[in-house]
Amino acid sequence: MGSELTFRGHESQPVSDTYTPKQPKPWFSVTQPIRYMLREQRLVFVLVGIAIATIVFTLVPSSSTSRVEYGHFTIPETTTRLSQYDQKPMYEHRSAFHMYSSGKVPLGLKRKGLRIVVTGGAGFVGSHLVDRLMERGDSVIVVDNFFTGRKENVMHHFGNPRFELIRHDVVEPLLLEVDQIYHLACPASPVHYKFNPVKTIISFFYKYYKYKTNVVGTLNMLGLAKRVGARFLLTSTSEVYGDPLQHPQVETYWGNVNPIGVRSCYDEGKRTAETLTMDYHRGAGVEVRIARIFNTYGPRMCIDDGRVVSNFVAQALRKEPMTVYGDGKQTRSFQYVSDLVEGLMRLMEGEHVGPFNLGNPGEFTMLELAGVVRETIDPDAKIEYKPNTEDDPHKRKPDITKAKELLGWQPKVELRKGLPLMVSDFRKRIFGDHKEGGATTA
Repeated sequence: MGSELTFRGHESQPVSDTYTPKQPKPWFSVTQPIRYMLREQRLVFVLVGIAIATIVFTLVPSSSTSRVEYGHFTIPETTTRLSQYDQKPMYEHRSAFHMYSSGKVPLGLKRKGLRIVVTGGAGFVGSHLVDRLMERGDSVIVVDNFFTGRKENVMHHFGNPRFELIRHDVVEPLLLEVDQIYHLACPASPVHYKFNPVKTIISFFYKYYKYKTNVVGTLNMLGLAKRVGARFLLTSTSEVYGDPLQHPQVETYWGNVNPIGVRSCYDEGKRTAETLTMDYHRGAGVEVRIARIFNTYGPRMCIDDGRVVSNFVAQALRKEPMTVYGDGKQTRSFQYVSDLVEGLMRLMEGEHVGPFNLGNPGEFTMLELAGVVRETIDPDAKIEYKPNTEDDPHKRKPDITKAKELLGWQPKVELRKGLPLMVSDFRKRIFGDHKEGGATTA
């Protein structure tokens, strides 16, 4: 007999066979979002956000459709053009505002400095180039092994945050992030490149070093330019013309070089460097520039480097006879270092590959040069004649028509104005502050 307990409130209720949902409240779908927005001041934050966005888009012009114009130079800023602009090398991105024909930054725009490496930057020409680049506001990295360069040439930049000095031989690879490469590293004087000819031809092998510097060094710097998208400038030389049969020499002249002579480590090294430079330009798309430098003089030259101007000046200051090789009728053209630096910078910033002759077309025989040195230092200076050296060119004079037309460049400093500045520098370095023998330096 079973029993069943029934608790109060648990009485069984009749169950309906159909389910009837609860009737929705009217306007519930509208009032619920409103109540949500009014809780915890959410509406205030939304209104503040809308106000800030309105101010920003009102005050800042949209860059998707605008165009910036500077005279005849227009920079489109559309989003479709940006995709094309981003494909250009890093160098073009950083210099878009100053790489047009006049070479000047538009009024109101501050030029953005470039990151530039100068190989051989502690040398004669390199240190003057570094001065100009630093003055322009660029960040400069000097790479030099101090074979012919001197730390004193760049010491005045120590402490400047935009200047770096690396003791390094360019025959070994180097990894840097830069926009431009000025490749000046190579012994340029006969005394230096004949001392180690193999390294000369590799660096560009001096006779070993000079060729090594010219070839391997140039190869390493071209590889760096290719990796980082930098523009590369090779400082070649008038020696690529050898003992020329054409006078004056134009850039299209192929030269007359003795490939097995004592000067060939330098001559052929530079010719090989030019070949490598153009191969990287044509084959790998590297932006390159080639300058063929003629005889250059000025402060910071090596005193005993064997070049004719430094020889004559040092000998005259020391009261030694000036050494003239051969009959002294060989001709050379002499440009002051500031003119050369201006030409190199114009070439780098321009749109032409080259090669370009950079030199002063004023032509002097060795005896005429000795006469100018006498006028500047000591009217009583003597001349001593010695047998001529092997493969010494008889004539050397640049045709600079191409540089005038395409770079707007020509030398400004005459020999009689530039030589006293060099003499003053040599006098300080040879004698200190003491002035010898009543020599004058106009």
